[in-house]
Amino acid sequence: MSFKCGIVGMPNVGKSTLFNALTTSKKAQAENFPFCTIDPNIGIVSVPDERLSKISAISKSIKTINAAITFVDIAGLVKGASKGEGLGNKFLSHVREVDTIIHLTRCFDSEKIQNVNKNVDPIRDIEIIETEILLSDLESLQKRLAKSNKKKLEKKELNFLEECLKLINHGKKLDELKKKFSKNLIKNSNLLSLKPKIIVCNIDEKSLPDGNKYSDACKKKFSDENIIIVCADIEDQIMNLQTKDRENFMFESGIKNTGLNNLIKTGYNTLGLSTFFTSGPEESRAWTIENNSKAGDAAGVIHTDFKKKFIRAETASHEDFIKYKGFNECKNVGKLRLEGKDYIVKDGDVMFFRTGA
Repeated sequence: MSFKCGIVGMPNVGKSTLFNALTTSKKAQAENFPFCTIDPNIGIVSVPDERLSKISAISKSIKTINAAITFVDIAGLVKGASKGEGLGNKFLSHVREVDTIIHLTRCFDSEKIQNVNKNVDPIRDIEIIETEILLSDLESLQKRLAKSNKKKLEKKELNFLEECLKLINHGKKLDELKKKFSKNLIKNSNLLSLKPKIIVCNIDEKSLPDGNKYSDACKKKFSDENIIIVCADIEDQIMNLQTKDRENFMFESGIKNTGLNNLIKTGYNTLGLSTFFTSGPEESRAWTIENNSKAGDAAGVIHTDFKKKFIRAETASHEDFIKYKGFNECKNVGKLRLEGKDYIVKDGDVMFFRTGA
């Protein structure tokens, strides 16, 4: 499995520039006027993982296949989007298709770049989008709970949707429902307000690496949220450099990690995802699974038949696999384990699945 991140925000906050940097492409228009991006740009990016590179080198694999993450650059949202203002309806339909919302907000002053509002205020911009998303959810809930549709709902889903509607009508956030209802029920509801969110503060170059008064205000106001600070323009420059030049540039700019690495790490944590590896002469590959997945389910990510015909999983931690140069020596020193289908896969496990005929 891979996961899809939608980059949202007000018009002209740097979404397309960030998308171009993350995907090392120039697919997205990055012009200085609102609604430059009308249809979403989509880019699939390999997830960098030093562990996989080392594992592949040990196995002398012909191919190395990283896990993947999909970024979607979605048109800018304006106040009234839930009622169709700007590109509202189109925007909201695209947001429903992503797993995580990357909420990019402008945290810099510039007379050269148009702003749809009179002044720079990232908190106001974030709250506008959150309000429009909430209003869209309210409309969706009212339709689904109409008399004609109510009869089609199962009791659990009905209770959940009624609770959502109650909270919205009382001006409360839906986040507290995450403690009360199952993860699957929340995910299948497809309510935008319940999608995991990462706030990204887009600062200017002179504010690197720690941020400025605007990003500080965001951190204070949204202290419970995942917040990342980037300079989209600098990220775009970094990702178009060769590896050595990139490292030198980042060191001189005081940047420890690229925006891509920070987003991937935060995205995995936010969605509760882990990585396991398979490795052999033909290929070494990283696979993405949900945290606490069982070995049988992990096998099913590779192929459904692997789950049906599962016998056992020969397993070593990535540390041991790298230290002892592969499965054979891991077995000789007692570091290779034979795990059943109910084994809880740990992040970084290197696995070989034995299956029946």
